[in-house]
Amino acid sequence: MAHFIDRRLNSKGKSTVNRQRFIKRYKQQIKRAVSDAVGKRSVTDVESGEQISIPSRDISEPIFHTGRGGSRDRVHPGNDQFTAGDKIDRPPGGGANGAGEGDASNEGEGQDEFVFSISKDEYLDLLFEDLALPNLQKNQFDKVTQFETYRAGYQTDGVPSNLDIVRSLKGSVARRIALGATDKRRLKECEDKLEDLLNDPHDNTLAVLALEEEIITLKAKIARIPFIDTFDLRFKNYDRRALPSSKAVMFCLMDVSGSMDQATKDMAKRFYILLYLFLTRTYENVEVVYIRHHTQAKEVDEQEFFYSQETGGTIVSSALKLMDDIVQERYKDGNWNIYAAQASDGDNWADDSPQCRELLVSKLLPFTRYYAYIEITERQHQTLWREYEKVAQTHDNFVCKHIQTQSDIYPVFRELFKRSENESRSQ
Repeated sequence: MAHFIDRRLNSKGKSTVNRQRFIKRYKQQIKRAVSDAVGKRSVTDVESGEQISIPSRDISEPIFHTGRGGSRDRVHPGNDQFTAGDKIDRPPGGGANGAGEGDASNEGEGQDEFVFSISKDEYLDLLFEDLALPNLQKNQFDKVTQFETYRAGYQTDGVPSNLDIVRSLKGSVARRIALGATDKRRLKECEDKLEDLLNDPHDNTLAVLALEEEIITLKAKIARIPFIDTFDLRFKNYDRRALPSSKAVMFCLMDVSGSMDQATKDMAKRFYILLYLFLTRTYENVEVVYIRHHTQAKEVDEQEFFYSQETGGTIVSSALKLMDDIVQERYKDGNWNIYAAQASDGDNWADDSPQCRELLVSKLLPFTRYYAYIEITERQHQTLWREYEKVAQTHDNFVCKHIQTQSDIYPVFRELFKRSENESRSQ
């Protein structure tokens, strides 16, 4: 049996392995905490890290101990109110008569929730896990690049979890053979010569003593060769390689009319920021087209899309017409996967809503892989939602979702871009 003792100095990221093991072990609790944290964040800090709390009961470890067992009679001093067999009523509220919001402990002590800080990358990885663009087809191997991790040989440094023991032992054997071969050969020669001298009837005392001393020196030198050295260690190396995919464009259509109050606009922006982070983190070189609309629609850049204060009336069809014009101008060659996400409060001219349905059915949906409509309102649905519901019933690539509060944004987002079972098996 071989025992490996890692005596290397700890690097700066010495706790990386334990950290990743902890995240993997309590992944469900952490993901649940991340989901809850999304709704509490402001629009500007969605991309930063997060401090999350995990209930202490979820990370408690099972223990084995000797039970007391048996029947015991115990007398407590100072008891002048009760005798054996008396029943004591349970205190109201289970004993928790304090004014605090926490749960009282029946043992007179307790533990706070475990607070765990995760980095920006860990936060986003958990946020967008198992998400993908629906119906993405490989029309042309061009811009959108996904990556896969693969084994890329070995390296001389790495984390202990990637240590290849067999490869390291092979290196150790080769090193010990190379360093000790000459001395072992000389040792064999000396031992043979010593045996000959001992069998020789002549007096060879001085020669025998010299050989015995040399043999002791050679054995000590061979014994000093370490069984394994830092030089022998080999770690599995992993690298990322690009997978050919397709060209894709995402249209973001946002209603900025007067009926959209600031709170509604903030929720729409929060949804689009999640969408933007998801696209830029999961895919490479996805084109994003931003369209703001009130009575008129306009293509804008990212800065104006999120921060412009322009407002006005509401004609939703203007945004759909502009999207169709842009597609015909730039993306009509059939090599693009076209996606769209539209956010609105549902307020629209009654005569314009049927026109929106007609534009979707006849012009946009035939070449769109996936179109998601998000209505952000606490009011009753109006004509635009009812017309869009008719489209959703007849077209699989069109989905309507309703958001009422900030806490609904992330669950709806995950539902819209949840990776299908077929896509999961193909990964």
